[in-house]
Amino acid sequence: MSQTELIEIEELVAEIDARMRALPSLKIENMRAVRREFSKCLAITTPQVVIAVALRLLELDRNGTGYRFVAYELVCYHRAALSSLGEKELELFGQGNDSWDDVDTFACYLAGPAWREHQVPDELIHRWARSEDRWWRRAALVCTVALNNKARGGSGDTARTLGVCRILVSDRDDMVVKAMSWSLRELSRRDPEAVRAFLEEYQSELAPRVVREVNTKLTTGLKNPRRKADNAD
Repeated sequence: MSQTELIEIEELVAEIDARMRALPSLKIENMRAVRREFSKCLAITTPQVVIAVALRLLELDRNGTGYRFVAYELVCYHRAALSSLGEKELELFGQGNDSWDDVDTFACYLAGPAWREHQVPDELIHRWARSEDRWWRRAALVCTVALNNKARGGSGDTARTLGVCRILVSDRDDMVVKAMSWSLRELSRRDPEAVRAFLEEYQSELAPRVVREVNTKLTTGLKNPRRKADNAD
């Protein structure tokens, strides 16, 4: 990377930092407004510069300051940068995730789309699924959402989804259990028969919450129809 690009990166990071510090609150709409402003500035910038800016923002993120969210969105909304992500970049972007919202943003915006487009191999996601770190295991499952969710560009991938689910079928960490339910419910929109078969095969190993929520989704189309009915009163 040239000296000019390095200077550009530091200037952009300083500008984003100043805008973030000036926000009245860290609401999503406020942070997204900053991201949109700088996405315009970065529109014709090289993927390498966008990724470098985003990684520098991660260094500034402390205790939920929102920099991580902005970093992930900057890459997600720069098509060339998103398309350039490989194993090395994803593992750098995933380091330090320690909350469900950071993990889910990372997996839905960056890792899941990169995996869906075959920019990284299945073995990478499977390695995350076998990690001792609960957040990497959750990330592996949430990556499957990008395979199956139409709004996120997914067209359905039963084999890759269930490949990850099988690795984590007996995991009882609450964050992983909730992600397992989400993964299977998302796949049920695309391939309900495969999900029914998976539940039948692994019912004794899956957490009861997963079986209950996914069966409810299969039969009613909702995660929790009772809650929706209560809200309608």
